[in-house]
Amino acid sequence: MHSVGSPLVWTVFGAIVVVMLALDLGVFHRKAHVIGTREAAAWSAVWIGVALCFALFVYLRFGPAMAGDFVTAWLIEKALSVDNIFVFLVIFSYFSVPPNLQHRVLFWGILGALITRGLFIVVGAALLAAFHWVMYVFGAFLVLTGFKLLVQKDEEIHPERNPVLRLFRRFVPAVSEYEGKQFLVKRDGRTYATPLLLVLVVVEATDVVFAVDSIPAVFAISKDVFIVYTSNIFAILGLRALCFLIASLVRRLRYLKAGLALILAFVGIKMLIADVYKIPTGISLAVVAALLIGAAAASFLFAPKADSPADPPASP
Repeated sequence: MHSVGSPLVWTVFGAIVVVMLALDLGVFHRKAHVIGTREAAAWSAVWIGVALCFALFVYLRFGPAMAGDFVTAWLIEKALSVDNIFVFLVIFSYFSVPPNLQHRVLFWGILGALITRGLFIVVGAALLAAFHWVMYVFGAFLVLTGFKLLVQKDEEIHPERNPVLRLFRRFVPAVSEYEGKQFLVKRDGRTYATPLLLVLVVVEATDVVFAVDSIPAVFAISKDVFIVYTSNIFAILGLRALCFLIASLVRRLRYLKAGLALILAFVGIKMLIADVYKIPTGISLAVVAALLIGAAAASFLFAPKADSPADPPASP
């Protein structure tokens, strides 16, 4: 597996993540509370700023090509993570998660994602290093996923059908009421899961499903494990704040799915033709940015008009 990251560089990255998460949960969100729009916007700006500062660090240490790969991969992951938000909101609604506890679920969900995505990336990098043809499998998978995303109709999401949740409920005793911010409670000498732990399990399982699409997309940008992992983690670290910031906006971005589909198709084609022509990083970044901006602009420019008020009844 190829990685430009030396022990020192990995240590810098790890230190940034640990310090930011400690400040997030241990200082600013030590007490469970509802995340308002202003606070969510501030934290979104903080996480974006941290990611861009890290991109500057990559630029100074490894040069513009690596920095460009990092920003492109981070932007793709950020875009794909936006699509996750609607699913998380459906999960919160289905389980009636109190607004003041939603941040806690997402926080611990992201800690789990640090591990699961790391495993996905290590396995993917090992496969690419050992079997060159896997690159074509990844590329074809992304093109097909993009096409499926483009043509399929929106389907209602059913969290209760999640097989992981069904398995969890079968083997883990649980109570039906929330117990504050606790994931586990003891009653009559026995330990029970609270609904909050059930929600966390579903969120983790959902993230694994999304990782199957997103991680191959990043491998189309860079084969370097350090770039792939760090861009992935910086994108999902800001997902919690972004979730509260654009909860209502996501539903208005009706062309976002089409934009994401085209991005997946583009990076898939880039991976398929890599042996013939390697698309420059600058062009990749420009294409991804243009597709995202275009999808957002189209969503607002061609938004469906609100229903006109009914005509007043005719006077007798």
